[in-house]
Amino acid sequence: MADGGKKLLKILCIHGYRQNAQTFRERTGAFRKILKKHAELVFVTAPLPVKPLENNDEEGGAIGASKEDQYGWWYSSNDDSFHAQDYTDVCKGFDQSVEVVKKVFKEQGPFDGVLGFSQGASFVAMLCALREKNEEPFVFDFAIMVAGFRSRSSQHDELYSTKITCPTLHVYGDTDRVIQKEMSVEMLQYFKEPVELNHQGGHFIPTSAPQKKVYLDFLNTFLAKKNS
Repeated sequence: MADGGKKLLKILCIHGYRQNAQTFRERTGAFRKILKKHAELVFVTAPLPVKPLENNDEEGGAIGASKEDQYGWWYSSNDDSFHAQDYTDVCKGFDQSVEVVKKVFKEQGPFDGVLGFSQGASFVAMLCALREKNEEPFVFDFAIMVAGFRSRSSQHDELYSTKITCPTLHVYGDTDRVIQKEMSVEMLQYFKEPVELNHQGGHFIPTSAPQKKVYLDFLNTFLAKKNS
């Protein structure tokens, strides 16, 4: 609870591929500052270890994570690797990740919303689909997806079969070279009333004044509801 008795929103944060809870927290400093008086952010680490790259720069978010501390939410190949652009029949480890997040919901929830970045945003979209099916314990009021995309694993097709009614904010950059803007825009069709935040940057969470206004405008509806 914030000073003055105002209740804060509680948001579960789902990191990108090759990140972990700590590195994602460190890389969202400016974003956390924006939300400081509005939300409590809870970070969780994915269960699937990722083989390190020599240059350690894939996903744009791995910098800062040691080679032993890189994780993902599912693999798109049986060799335990992941590429968002791959069309595949593989989603190895996905169910394990869902169970990890279920445990977090049960032990650290309830959460008002979920936030995901890159592979984490794609994972959040599928959590929204599970919420749509009333699958316990995925009860939350909103979701924010930064550099999200539809999973191209055929095993996930069923999750996109029903329009998602959960209020969502979709953030994507014109110059994102990891998750191309077109991939994020393509995912919008699966949501009933998606709010869009298109920025000129790349593969990161934008935090300049215009974007700050969009975040707070989106969240204030839920903040007012929680404090009514």
